[in-house]
Amino acid sequence: MDWFFCESVGQTHLITGEDAVHISKSLRMSAGEIVTLCDSNKTEHLCRIERITPEGVLVRVVSASESTHEPDINVTLFAALTKGDKMESVIQKSVELGVSRIVPVLTSRCISRPDIKSADKKRQRYQKIAEQAAMQSRRAIIPEVSAFTELKAAAQTLEQLDLAILFYEGGGKPLRELIKTSDKRIGIFTGPEGGFEESEVSLLTDCGAVTATLGKRILRAETAPLAALSAIMFHTGNLE
Repeated sequence: MDWFFCESVGQTHLITGEDAVHISKSLRMSAGEIVTLCDSNKTEHLCRIERITPEGVLVRVVSASESTHEPDINVTLFAALTKGDKMESVIQKSVELGVSRIVPVLTSRCISRPDIKSADKKRQRYQKIAEQAAMQSRRAIIPEVSAFTELKAAAQTLEQLDLAILFYEGGGKPLRELIKTSDKRIGIFTGPEGGFEESEVSLLTDCGAVTATLGKRILRAETAPLAALSAIMFHTGNLE
């Protein structure tokens, strides 16, 4: 069943913009077919298409229920910016896996270092990818992709978390020794192609992060975030 997001839904709702075009032109749906609208309160509305006009797609709510698709933990991914289009894949897959927020981070060894204008265009594209992935995976929220952030600024936000984990190729503790059932706001840091510098590891650990390992193998920059997120979701029962 096709899935769309909106702020709020009355008994009837007019879908407009790109979503309306997608329904009418790409999906070629017609009156009588069913779509789901998920509002900002994480409520799923099962809707029947009443009619399709040049102004949009008018739907009527058939039933509504609270979404059960979200994890019971809030995970922020602080992912070092990777080169090429690797970051796009990281964002898409991490949204599917249940991430709540993604912060692209600039570290010393990041090869890609866009200027302000390019960074904003990239962020807008990343946000669109996150929205499409949220629709595909039937999330109840669209995870936010934040503005590109220097590592020092990201480190200063760790006090807002219950647990901050730095996945470091230099070693650390296994996840099972770090995550407690009371940890509901978790941040994870993954590095760029060249890894973290020792000074960056010290910066994060001084701010409260703990180092962790993903095993004995060295993972690529685009693999580590997804492996880390999968492991956390599994450990906390959110892949069951």
